[in-house]
Amino acid sequence: MRLIVRGGEVVSATEVLRADVLVEDERIVAVAAPDSELTRTFAASADRVVEARNRYVIPGGVDVHTHMEMPFGGTFSADTFETGTRAAIHGGTTTIVDFAIQPRGGSLHQGLEAWMAKAEGHCAGDYGFHCIVSDVTDASLAEMDRLVEEGVTSFKLFMAYPGVFYSTDGEILRAMQRAATTGALIQMHAENGIAIDQLVGQALARGELAPRFHGSTRPAILEGEATQRAIQLARVAGAPLYIVHLSAAEALAAVADARDRGQPVFAETCPQYLFLSEEDLAREGFEGAKFVCSPPLRSDQHRSALWRGLLTDDLQVVATDHCPFCFKDQKERGRDDFSRIPNGLPGVEHRVDLLHQAVVEGRIPLTRWVEVAATAPARMFGLFPRKGTLSPGSDADLVVYDPHRVQTLSASTHHMAVDYSCYEGMSVTGGVEWALVRGKVVLEEGRYVGRPGDGRFVPRGLSRAVA
Repeated sequence: MRLIVRGGEVVSATEVLRADVLVEDERIVAVAAPDSELTRTFAASADRVVEARNRYVIPGGVDVHTHMEMPFGGTFSADTFETGTRAAIHGGTTTIVDFAIQPRGGSLHQGLEAWMAKAEGHCAGDYGFHCIVSDVTDASLAEMDRLVEEGVTSFKLFMAYPGVFYSTDGEILRAMQRAATTGALIQMHAENGIAIDQLVGQALARGELAPRFHGSTRPAILEGEATQRAIQLARVAGAPLYIVHLSAAEALAAVADARDRGQPVFAETCPQYLFLSEEDLAREGFEGAKFVCSPPLRSDQHRSALWRGLLTDDLQVVATDHCPFCFKDQKERGRDDFSRIPNGLPGVEHRVDLLHQAVVEGRIPLTRWVEVAATAPARMFGLFPRKGTLSPGSDADLVVYDPHRVQTLSASTHHMAVDYSCYEGMSVTGGVEWALVRGKVVLEEGRYVGRPGDGRFVPRGLSRAVA
Protein backbone atom coordinates (compact mmCIF):
# COMPACT_ATOMS: atom_id res chain seq x y z
CA MET A 1 0.00 0.00 0.00
CA ARG A 2 1.45 3.34 -1.08
CA LEU A 3 -0.07 6.63 0.04
CA ILE A 4 1.02 10.22 -0.43
CA VAL A 5 -0.10 13.19 1.67
CA ARG A 6 0.33 16.01 -0.78
CA GLY A 7 0.78 19.75 -0.63
CA GLY A 8 0.63 20.44 3.09
CA GLU A 9 2.76 22.44 5.51
CA VAL A 10 4.70 19.78 7.42
CA VAL A 11 5.18 20.95 11.01
CA SER A 12 7.79 19.32 13.21
CA ALA A 13 9.20 20.26 16.61
CA THR A 14 11.90 22.28 14.86
CA GLU A 15 10.63 23.60 11.52
CA VAL A 16 7.76 24.17 9.10
CA LEU A 17 8.16 23.33 5.42
CA ARG A 18 5.93 22.67 2.44
CA ALA A 19 6.42 19.03 1.57
CA ASP A 20 4.76 15.78 0.63
CA VAL A 21 4.81 12.82 2.99
CA LEU A 22 5.35 9.47 1.28
CA VAL A 23 4.01 6.37 3.03
CA GLU A 24 4.54 2.75 2.14
CA ASP A 25 2.68 0.13 4.15
CA GLU A 26 3.10 1.14 7.82
CA ARG A 27 6.11 3.42 7.57
CA ILE A 28 7.11 6.82 6.28
CA VAL A 29 9.42 6.54 3.28
CA ALA A 30 10.31 10.22 2.91
CA VAL A 31 9.30 13.80 3.46
CA ALA A 32 10.11 15.34 0.10
CA ALA A 33 9.70 18.54 -1.86
CA PRO A 34 6.49 18.48 -3.94
CA ASP A 35 8.34 18.94 -7.22
CA SER A 36 11.14 16.48 -6.52
CA GLU A 37 11.85 13.47 -8.71
CA LEU A 38 11.26 11.21 -5.71
CA THR A 39 7.77 12.62 -5.18
CA ARG A 40 6.83 12.40 -8.85
CA THR A 41 8.01 8.79 -9.08
CA PHE A 42 6.24 7.80 -5.88
CA ALA A 43 3.00 9.59 -6.83
CA ALA A 44 2.87 7.74 -10.12
CA SER A 45 2.47 4.42 -8.30
CA ALA A 46 0.56 5.62 -5.22
CA ASP A 47 -2.60 3.73 -4.30
CA ARG A 48 -4.07 6.77 -2.58
CA VAL A 49 -3.52 10.52 -2.46
CA VAL A 50 -4.59 12.65 0.49
CA GLU A 51 -4.77 16.33 -0.41
CA ALA A 52 -3.40 18.58 2.35
CA ARG A 53 -3.15 21.95 0.63
CA ASN A 54 -3.68 24.82 3.08
CA ARG A 55 -3.43 22.29 5.91
CA TYR A 56 -0.81 21.34 8.46
CA VAL A 57 0.61 17.82 8.39
CA ILE A 58 1.82 16.83 11.85
CA PRO A 59 2.90 13.68 13.68
CA GLY A 60 0.06 11.87 15.38
CA GLY A 61 -0.35 13.12 18.93
CA VAL A 62 1.06 11.07 21.81
CA ASP A 63 -0.88 11.28 25.07
CA VAL A 64 1.23 9.68 27.79
CA HIS A 65 -1.28 10.03 30.63
CA THR A 66 -4.68 8.40 30.24
CA HIS A 67 -6.88 6.25 32.47
CA MET A 68 -9.30 4.13 30.45
CA GLU A 69 -11.59 1.82 32.45
CA MET A 70 -9.87 2.85 35.67
CA PRO A 71 -11.41 1.83 39.01
CA PHE A 72 -11.87 4.72 41.43
CA GLY A 73 -14.06 5.05 44.50
CA GLY A 74 -16.35 2.13 43.67
CA THR A 75 -16.84 3.03 40.01
CA PHE A 76 -14.86 3.06 36.74
CA SER A 77 -13.84 5.85 34.39
CA ALA A 78 -16.46 6.15 31.69
CA ASP A 79 -14.31 5.59 28.60
CA THR A 80 -13.35 2.08 27.57
CA PHE A 81 -10.21 1.56 25.54
CA GLU A 82 -12.46 1.42 22.48
CA THR A 83 -14.40 4.65 23.09
CA GLY A 84 -11.44 6.52 24.55
CA THR A 85 -9.01 5.77 21.74
CA ARG A 86 -11.65 6.50 19.11
CA ALA A 87 -12.21 9.90 20.72
CA ALA A 88 -8.44 10.39 20.80
CA ILE A 89 -8.29 9.76 17.03
CA HIS A 90 -10.96 12.42 16.45
CA GLY A 91 -8.73 14.78 18.39
CA GLY A 92 -5.50 13.98 16.56
CA THR A 93 -3.95 11.63 19.12
CA THR A 94 -2.89 8.33 17.57
CA THR A 95 -0.96 6.81 20.51
CA ILE A 96 -1.76 6.68 24.22
CA VAL A 97 0.17 5.36 27.19
CA ASP A 98 -2.23 4.22 29.91
CA PHE A 99 -1.60 2.93 33.44
CA ALA A 100 -1.72 -0.71 34.48
CA ILE A 101 -2.39 -0.92 38.22
CA GLN A 102 -0.65 -3.44 40.45
CA PRO A 103 -3.30 -4.93 42.77
CA ARG A 104 -2.51 -4.63 46.46
CA GLY A 105 -0.86 -7.87 47.49
CA GLY A 106 -0.48 -8.91 43.86
CA SER A 107 2.25 -8.61 41.27
CA LEU A 108 3.07 -5.97 38.70
CA HIS A 109 2.51 -8.55 35.98
CA GLN A 110 -1.01 -9.23 37.27
CA GLY A 111 -1.81 -5.58 36.75
CA LEU A 112 -0.23 -5.48 33.32
CA GLU A 113 -2.04 -8.62 32.17
CA ALA A 114 -5.39 -7.23 33.36
CA TRP A 115 -4.93 -3.99 31.45
CA MET A 116 -3.61 -5.73 28.37
CA ALA A 117 -6.80 -7.81 28.34
CA LYS A 118 -8.90 -4.64 28.49
CA ALA A 119 -7.06 -3.02 25.60
CA GLU A 120 -6.18 -5.83 23.18
CA GLY A 121 -8.42 -5.92 20.14
CA HIS A 122 -10.30 -2.79 21.16
CA CYS A 123 -8.05 0.21 20.55
CA ALA A 124 -8.41 2.55 17.58
CA GLY A 125 -4.81 3.73 17.90
CA ASP A 126 -1.59 2.32 19.28
CA TYR A 127 -1.05 2.01 23.01
CA GLY A 128 1.52 1.30 25.68
CA PHE A 129 1.46 1.04 29.45
CA HIS A 130 3.13 2.54 32.46
CA CYS A 131 2.83 0.51 35.66
CA ILE A 132 1.43 1.88 38.93
CA VAL A 133 3.41 0.38 41.79
CA SER A 134 0.89 0.30 44.61
CA ASP A 135 2.72 -2.22 46.80
CA VAL A 136 6.48 -1.76 47.07
CA THR A 137 8.02 -5.09 48.08
CA ASP A 138 11.17 -7.02 47.26
CA ALA A 139 9.15 -9.03 44.75
CA SER A 140 7.62 -6.02 42.99
CA LEU A 141 10.98 -4.26 42.83
CA ALA A 142 12.47 -7.32 41.14
CA GLU A 143 9.56 -7.36 38.70
CA MET A 144 10.40 -3.83 37.61
CA ASP A 145 13.52 -5.16 35.93
CA ARG A 146 11.58 -7.76 33.97
CA LEU A 147 8.92 -5.28 32.89
CA VAL A 148 11.59 -2.96 31.47
CA GLU A 149 12.74 -5.86 29.28
CA GLU A 150 9.12 -6.32 28.16
CA GLY A 151 8.71 -2.71 27.07
CA VAL A 152 7.12 -1.20 30.19
CA THR A 153 9.83 1.28 31.11
CA SER A 154 8.12 3.73 33.47
CA PHE A 155 6.61 3.30 36.92
CA LYS A 156 4.25 5.58 38.79
CA LEU A 157 4.17 6.10 42.53
CA PHE A 158 1.90 8.21 44.69
CA MET A 159 2.51 10.56 47.58
CA ALA A 160 -1.28 10.94 47.73
CA TYR A 161 -4.28 8.67 48.42
CA PRO A 162 -3.28 6.94 51.68
CA GLY A 163 -4.76 3.46 51.89
CA VAL A 164 -5.13 3.20 48.12
CA PHE A 165 -1.96 4.04 46.17
CA TYR A 166 0.15 5.90 48.74
CA SER A 167 3.80 4.95 49.22
CA THR A 168 6.04 6.09 52.07
CA ASP A 169 9.21 8.05 51.41
CA GLY A 170 11.21 4.94 52.17
CA GLU A 171 9.26 2.89 49.65
CA ILE A 172 9.61 5.61 47.05
CA LEU A 173 13.36 5.77 47.63
CA ARG A 174 13.68 2.00 47.15
CA ALA A 175 11.73 2.13 43.88
CA MET A 176 13.86 5.03 42.65
CA GLN A 177 17.05 3.17 43.50
CA ARG A 178 15.81 0.18 41.53
CA ALA A 179 14.87 2.36 38.56
CA ALA A 180 18.31 3.95 38.61
CA THR A 181 19.91 0.56 37.92
CA THR A 182 17.81 -0.13 34.82
CA GLY A 183 17.28 3.35 33.36
CA ALA A 184 13.54 3.22 34.01
CA LEU A 185 11.69 6.47 34.61
CA ILE A 186 9.82 7.07 37.88
CA GLN A 187 6.62 9.13 37.59
CA MET A 188 5.34 10.83 40.70
CA HIS A 189 1.93 12.03 41.80
CA ALA A 190 3.31 14.70 44.09
CA GLU A 191 0.80 15.86 46.70
CA ASN A 192 1.19 15.47 50.45
CA GLY A 193 -1.63 12.97 50.92
CA ILE A 194 -1.20 12.59 54.68
CA ALA A 195 -1.68 16.31 55.30
CA ILE A 196 -4.46 16.54 52.69
CA ASP A 197 -6.45 13.81 54.43
CA GLN A 198 -6.29 15.82 57.65
CA LEU A 199 -7.53 18.95 55.88
CA VAL A 200 -10.35 17.01 54.22
CA GLY A 201 -11.48 15.56 57.55
CA GLN A 202 -11.44 18.98 59.16
CA ALA A 203 -13.45 20.53 56.32
CA LEU A 204 -16.10 17.81 56.49
CA ALA A 205 -16.36 18.24 60.26
CA ARG A 206 -17.09 21.94 59.69
CA GLY A 207 -19.86 21.04 57.24
CA GLU A 208 -17.91 22.24 54.21
CA LEU A 209 -19.28 19.75 51.72
CA ALA A 210 -19.44 21.54 48.35
CA PRO A 211 -17.09 20.72 45.43
CA ARG A 212 -15.07 23.91 45.89
CA PHE A 213 -13.67 22.54 49.15
CA HIS A 214 -11.91 19.85 47.15
CA GLY A 215 -9.60 22.65 46.02
CA SER A 216 -9.08 24.38 49.35
CA THR A 217 -8.14 21.10 51.04
CA ARG A 218 -5.44 20.39 48.46
CA PRO A 219 -3.48 23.67 48.62
CA ALA A 220 -0.72 24.46 46.16
CA ILE A 221 1.88 24.58 48.92
CA LEU A 222 1.35 20.87 49.61
CA GLU A 223 1.91 20.08 45.95
CA GLY A 224 5.07 22.18 46.04
CA GLU A 225 6.30 20.48 49.21
CA ALA A 226 5.72 16.98 47.84
CA THR A 227 7.38 17.87 44.54
CA GLN A 228 10.44 19.18 46.34
CA ARG A 229 10.56 16.06 48.52
CA ALA A 230 10.29 13.77 45.48
CA ILE A 231 13.11 15.67 43.79
CA GLN A 232 15.38 15.24 46.79
CA LEU A 233 14.60 11.54 47.04
CA ALA A 234 15.45 11.15 43.34
CA ARG A 235 18.65 13.07 43.95
CA VAL A 236 19.66 10.65 46.72
CA ALA A 237 18.77 7.65 44.54
CA GLY A 238 20.49 9.01 41.45
CA ALA A 239 17.33 8.43 39.44
CA PRO A 240 15.52 10.51 36.82
CA LEU A 241 12.11 11.81 37.86
CA TYR A 242 8.98 12.82 35.99
CA ILE A 243 6.28 14.81 37.81
CA VAL A 244 2.80 14.08 36.47
CA HIS A 245 -0.05 16.62 36.14
CA LEU A 246 1.85 19.55 37.65
CA SER A 247 -0.57 22.35 38.50
CA ALA A 248 1.09 24.73 40.98
CA ALA A 249 3.68 27.49 40.67
CA GLU A 250 5.45 26.18 43.78
CA ALA A 251 5.87 22.75 42.20
CA LEU A 252 7.10 24.27 38.94
CA ALA A 253 9.67 26.35 40.82
CA ALA A 254 11.03 23.20 42.46
CA VAL A 255 11.33 21.48 39.09
CA ALA A 256 13.02 24.51 37.53
CA ASP A 257 15.55 24.75 40.39
CA ALA A 258 16.40 21.06 40.04
CA ARG A 259 16.87 21.36 36.29
CA ASP A 260 19.05 24.45 36.73
CA ARG A 261 21.47 22.42 38.84
CA GLY A 262 21.54 19.66 36.24
CA GLN A 263 19.29 17.10 37.88
CA PRO A 264 17.26 14.96 35.41
CA VAL A 265 13.82 16.13 36.51
CA PHE A 266 10.96 16.51 34.06
CA ALA A 267 7.29 17.45 34.30
CA GLU A 268 4.01 17.52 32.45
CA THR A 269 0.99 19.69 32.83
CA CYS A 270 -2.52 19.16 31.48
CA PRO A 271 -4.98 21.22 29.44
CA GLN A 272 -7.30 21.67 32.43
CA TYR A 273 -4.58 23.51 34.35
CA LEU A 274 -3.90 25.76 31.35
CA PHE A 275 -7.48 26.55 30.31
CA LEU A 276 -9.65 26.12 33.42
CA SER A 277 -9.38 27.57 36.93
CA GLU A 278 -10.57 27.34 40.50
CA GLU A 279 -13.53 29.52 39.48
CA ASP A 280 -14.89 26.52 37.56
CA LEU A 281 -14.56 24.36 40.67
CA ALA A 282 -16.56 26.98 42.57
CA ARG A 283 -19.51 27.11 40.15
CA GLU A 284 -22.95 27.38 41.71
CA GLY A 285 -24.71 24.41 43.17
CA PHE A 286 -23.12 21.09 42.36
CA GLU A 287 -21.80 22.16 38.94
CA GLY A 288 -18.30 22.40 40.35
CA ALA A 289 -18.23 18.61 40.67
CA LYS A 290 -17.63 18.42 36.93
CA PHE A 291 -14.23 19.98 37.55
CA VAL A 292 -13.01 17.85 40.46
CA CYS A 293 -9.58 16.41 39.70
CA SER A 294 -6.35 16.00 41.62
CA PRO A 295 -4.37 18.15 41.90
CA PRO A 296 -7.25 20.63 41.78
CA LEU A 297 -7.71 23.52 39.40
CA ARG A 298 -5.74 26.58 40.50
CA SER A 299 -5.89 30.36 40.25
CA ASP A 300 -4.81 32.51 37.31
CA GLN A 301 -1.44 33.09 39.00
CA HIS A 302 -0.64 29.40 38.68
CA ARG A 303 -1.94 29.22 35.11
CA SER A 304 0.37 32.06 34.09
CA ALA A 305 3.33 30.27 35.65
CA LEU A 306 2.50 27.09 33.72
CA TRP A 307 2.37 28.91 30.39
CA ARG A 308 5.79 30.41 31.16
CA GLY A 309 7.06 26.94 32.06
CA LEU A 310 6.00 25.62 28.67
CA LEU A 311 7.97 28.35 26.94
CA THR A 312 11.10 27.82 29.03
CA ASP A 313 10.93 24.00 28.76
CA ASP A 314 10.66 23.55 32.51
CA LEU A 315 7.47 21.78 31.47
CA GLN A 316 8.24 19.37 28.67
CA VAL A 317 4.93 17.65 27.99
CA VAL A 318 1.21 18.35 27.89
CA ALA A 319 -0.77 15.19 28.63
CA THR A 320 -4.41 14.92 29.62
CA ASP A 321 -4.75 12.70 32.70
CA HIS A 322 -7.94 11.68 30.88
CA CYS A 323 -10.07 10.00 33.55
CA PRO A 324 -13.71 10.81 32.79
CA PHE A 325 -16.64 10.22 35.11
CA CYS A 326 -20.20 11.05 34.09
CA PHE A 327 -21.84 13.87 36.01
CA LYS A 328 -25.00 11.84 36.45
CA ASP A 329 -24.62 8.73 38.61
CA GLN A 330 -20.83 9.05 39.03
CA LYS A 331 -19.89 12.60 40.05
CA GLU A 332 -23.23 12.74 41.89
CA ARG A 333 -21.91 10.17 44.36
CA GLY A 334 -20.36 13.12 46.16
CA ARG A 335 -23.35 15.46 46.19
CA ASP A 336 -23.31 15.59 49.99
CA ASP A 337 -19.60 15.03 50.49
CA PHE A 338 -16.99 16.45 48.11
CA SER A 339 -14.48 13.78 49.15
CA ARG A 340 -16.68 11.14 47.47
CA ILE A 341 -16.68 12.84 44.06
CA PRO A 342 -14.64 10.69 41.65
CA ASN A 343 -11.46 12.58 40.75
CA GLY A 344 -10.90 13.06 37.05
CA LEU A 345 -11.81 15.00 33.91
CA PRO A 346 -12.35 14.12 30.25
CA GLY A 347 -9.86 15.57 27.81
CA VAL A 348 -8.20 13.09 25.44
CA GLU A 349 -10.20 14.41 22.48
CA HIS A 350 -9.41 18.09 22.95
CA ARG A 351 -5.71 18.31 23.86
CA VAL A 352 -4.36 18.93 20.34
CA ASP A 353 -7.10 21.47 19.50
CA LEU A 354 -6.67 23.39 22.76
CA LEU A 355 -2.93 23.60 22.26
CA HIS A 356 -3.47 24.82 18.71
CA GLN A 357 -5.72 27.50 20.16
CA ALA A 358 -2.73 28.53 22.26
CA VAL A 359 -0.79 28.93 18.99
CA VAL A 360 -3.59 31.07 17.57
CA GLU A 361 -3.51 33.25 20.69
CA GLY A 362 0.26 33.64 20.51
CA ARG A 363 1.00 31.74 23.71
CA ILE A 364 3.29 29.13 22.10
CA PRO A 365 4.95 28.82 18.67
CA LEU A 366 3.65 26.40 16.05
CA THR A 367 6.65 24.11 16.44
CA ARG A 368 6.18 24.01 20.22
CA TRP A 369 2.61 22.79 19.65
CA VAL A 370 3.95 19.71 17.90
CA GLU A 371 6.78 19.30 20.39
CA VAL A 372 4.67 19.18 23.57
CA ALA A 373 1.82 17.19 22.00
CA ALA A 374 3.82 14.56 20.09
CA THR A 375 7.60 14.72 19.91
CA ALA A 376 8.55 15.39 23.54
CA PRO A 377 6.20 12.78 25.02
CA ALA A 378 7.48 10.20 22.51
CA ARG A 379 11.07 10.99 23.46
CA MET A 380 10.30 11.07 27.17
CA PHE A 381 8.76 7.61 27.21
CA GLY A 382 10.85 5.59 24.78
CA LEU A 383 8.61 5.81 21.70
CA PHE A 384 10.85 8.07 19.59
CA PRO A 385 11.63 7.92 16.68
CA ARG A 386 8.96 5.31 16.02
CA LYS A 387 6.35 7.84 17.19
CA GLY A 388 6.25 11.62 17.50
CA THR A 389 8.01 12.49 14.25
CA LEU A 390 7.49 12.37 10.49
CA SER A 391 10.85 10.89 9.55
CA PRO A 392 11.89 8.11 7.19
CA GLY A 393 11.42 4.79 8.96
CA SER A 394 8.98 6.16 11.55
CA ASP A 395 5.49 4.74 11.90
CA ALA A 396 3.12 6.50 9.51
CA ASP A 397 1.07 8.05 12.31
CA LEU A 398 0.10 11.44 10.99
CA VAL A 399 -2.64 14.03 11.12
CA VAL A 400 -3.86 16.46 8.48
CA TYR A 401 -4.99 19.50 10.43
CA ASP A 402 -7.15 22.39 9.23
CA PRO A 403 -5.83 25.51 11.03
CA HIS A 404 -8.78 27.64 9.93
CA ARG A 405 -11.73 25.51 10.98
CA VAL A 406 -13.73 26.98 13.85
CA GLN A 407 -15.46 24.59 16.21
CA THR A 408 -17.41 24.88 19.43
CA LEU A 409 -16.54 22.26 22.04
CA SER A 410 -19.58 20.54 23.49
CA ALA A 411 -20.80 17.31 25.04
CA SER A 412 -23.33 17.15 22.22
CA THR A 413 -20.59 16.75 19.61
CA HIS A 414 -17.62 15.14 21.34
CA HIS A 415 -16.91 11.43 21.05
CA MET A 416 -15.87 10.66 24.63
CA ALA A 417 -18.26 8.45 26.63
CA VAL A 418 -19.06 11.12 29.19
CA ASP A 419 -22.17 13.25 29.60
CA TYR A 420 -20.57 16.68 29.97
CA SER A 421 -17.71 18.76 28.61
CA CYS A 422 -15.31 20.78 30.75
CA TYR A 423 -15.05 23.17 27.82
CA GLU A 424 -18.75 23.46 26.98
CA GLY A 425 -19.31 26.36 24.57
CA MET A 426 -15.63 27.19 24.11
CA SER A 427 -14.73 28.21 20.56
CA VAL A 428 -11.42 26.98 19.19
CA THR A 429 -9.76 27.49 15.85
CA GLY A 430 -8.42 24.37 14.18
CA GLY A 431 -9.53 20.80 13.73
CA VAL A 432 -8.43 17.36 12.59
CA GLU A 433 -9.48 16.28 9.09
CA TRP A 434 -7.49 13.10 8.48
CA ALA A 435 -5.64 10.72 10.77
CA LEU A 436 -3.46 7.72 9.92
CA VAL A 437 -2.30 4.98 12.26
CA ARG A 438 0.68 3.11 10.85
CA GLY A 439 -0.33 4.08 7.33
CA LYS A 440 -4.01 3.15 7.65
CA VAL A 441 -6.55 5.95 7.26
CA VAL A 442 -8.72 5.88 10.39
CA LEU A 443 -10.22 9.37 10.11
CA GLU A 444 -11.29 10.69 6.71
CA GLU A 445 -12.50 14.28 6.40
CA GLY A 446 -13.58 14.17 10.04
CA ARG A 447 -15.38 10.83 9.77
CA TYR A 448 -14.11 7.82 11.67
CA VAL A 449 -13.42 4.96 9.24
CA GLY A 450 -11.26 2.76 11.43
CA ARG A 451 -12.31 -0.15 13.58
CA PRO A 452 -11.54 -1.58 17.01
CA GLY A 453 -8.25 -3.42 16.93
CA ASP A 454 -6.48 -1.07 14.51
CA GLY A 455 -4.26 -0.14 17.43
CA ARG A 456 -1.46 -2.37 18.69
CA PHE A 457 0.53 -2.63 21.88
CA VAL A 458 3.86 -0.84 21.48
CA PRO A 459 6.75 -1.97 23.70
CA ARG A 460 8.73 1.08 24.73
CA GLY A 461 12.45 1.66 25.08
CA LEU A 462 14.15 3.76 27.72
CA SER A 463 13.55 7.48 27.87
CA ARG A 464 15.38 9.52 25.22
CA ALA A 465 15.12 12.59 27.45
CA VAL A 466 17.52 11.21 30.07
CA ALA A 467 21.18 11.75 29.17
